[in-house]
Amino acid sequence: MKSEVCVQMRLKALVAALALWTMPLAARAATCVSQAELTSADRASLGAASSRLLAAVFAQDTASLQTALLPAEAGSWESIKSAVEQSADLLKNGQPKLRNLYLLDASTQTETADTQFYCSNAAGSLTVTINMPSLPPGRYAVVLADAMDAPLAGQIGLILAQEGNGWKLAGLSLRQGAFHARDGLWYWQHARALGSSDGWSAWFSYEAARYLLVPVDFLGSPNLDKLKQEQSQLTNGLQNAFPYKLPDGDRTWTIEAVILDASLREPDLAVLYTSTGVTDPAALRTEATAVLSAFLKSQPGLRENFHGLWAVASKNGKPSPILELPMNKIP
Repeated sequence: MKSEVCVQMRLKALVAALALWTMPLAARAATCVSQAELTSADRASLGAASSRLLAAVFAQDTASLQTALLPAEAGSWESIKSAVEQSADLLKNGQPKLRNLYLLDASTQTETADTQFYCSNAAGSLTVTINMPSLPPGRYAVVLADAMDAPLAGQIGLILAQEGNGWKLAGLSLRQGAFHARDGLWYWQHARALGSSDGWSAWFSYEAARYLLVPVDFLGSPNLDKLKQEQSQLTNGLQNAFPYKLPDGDRTWTIEAVILDASLREPDLAVLYTSTGVTDPAALRTEATAVLSAFLKSQPGLRENFHGLWAVASKNGKPSPILELPMNKIP
């Protein structure tokens, strides 16, 4: 059940990320200050708040995190708590190390709005963009950190909101930074190597690279833009692949979408397909296995480049995770 919830959350995250990518932004961007340009007072207060929250995350100290939660985010507490509790393996044997810190000032906004921040370094040679949907007026911070020396190379993203003279927790994201010691740069290079021979494996290797490089989906950078551009230029990419029809004997399966899924800490792919409507658990598993088998026969390169496949049945527009199979268990 835990794995099924992870897949459902991943599907929802995909929809949210696509909506965020294309959302209308506030007419005038708010301001962002990168870590090196912070005033001494902001650096001290944000550094102290970040250290306390990161220590609580690593220690699984959910009581301290709940105490630090922004009151307006009380409705998100259960999902934050669940994310922390399920992150122990990501952070195991690791030590928190701050990667980046961005101070976001939207205090001049007159109302809640979709807001974009441009965060440049002192030389102006590097600009990171941060997109925040439905952001109330105020001052915020985004903290990115890593679990140094953790086998799964855990990554942490925190959103802080200023309340009075202090900072409160307004959001949290955790994800791994490597699959079996292969990080985002490895997958990026692997995608390039596959580009001319196996478009599907190259496409999802780019997806794996993006997933492993940053712990949040609302941040853009020149590197991530370059990755996205390379992916979009694949001559046999997936831009217009769906719905994907799979002939299988006297039947044709319809694949509605395929996404990267790391809910089992493995580089899996979730295959969303249109179900025939069977409801018996055994029949559902038989159907799902048949779909996965037909899918791999059409795209055999995926076998050697990814760990396994999730079958997610779609009926009346509602996704339902059925099973996950390693590649060597799929006929």
